[in-house]
Amino acid sequence: MTNGKLEKAQITILNGKKQGETIECKFNPSSYTLEKSVNYGEMKATGSGASIMQFVDGNAETLSMELFFDTTDKLGSDDASTEELDVREQYTKYIDYLLAVDGELHAPPVCRFVWGDGIDFTALVQSANKQFTKFLPSGVPIRARVSIVFKEYKTADYHKSEVSPESTDKTKVWTVSEGDTLWLIADEEYSDPSHWRTIADQNGIDNPRAIEPGEKLELPPL
Repeated sequence: MTNGKLEKAQITILNGKKQGETIECKFNPSSYTLEKSVNYGEMKATGSGASIMQFVDGNAETLSMELFFDTTDKLGSDDASTEELDVREQYTKYIDYLLAVDGELHAPPVCRFVWGDGIDFTALVQSANKQFTKFLPSGVPIRARVSIVFKEYKTADYHKSEVSPESTDKTKVWTVSEGDTLWLIADEEYSDPSHWRTIADQNGIDNPRAIEPGEKLELPPL
């Protein structure tokens, strides 16, 4: 329990080259929005103008908000460098990293947004729109607003709990989620990312980057 203490929202990088690095939001968001949706298929009923709605699957939940970053509190410091005042260097470059392909993962990293006891959301950053609103005379930005959308990410343990035997040869099925790559799936299933080719061959995949969320992949026994 926080017992009335002011908690700062934080974004922590969970994997990749910058695993463990945390962005502390100097100013907490004034609001945030959680959105969840599901997909239905329509089937025409014979002899009727009405459609039968059939559940297909659910979509990952999204979390959206506006974050405010500012370094103007350092303006009165005689020894503050331009880099220390540059809001891009101090804050928004980390947002950029959450949208970039990490060399170790071959995909953007997973992150965790936590704000006290109110919300704990493991996700990938789906989009971020940065608006710079205050500048030094040199043009260096010292204030920014970032409209950011996080998309829910399920852990490998969750995926494993969802995987079920497909046939007597113990071939399994993996449902692709946001951020999944053949390398990560091979590492989780076979403890060896080099077996991504086995998965690609089993599923007729020519481009290992061309897998989509919701796609079903067969994972054959080795």
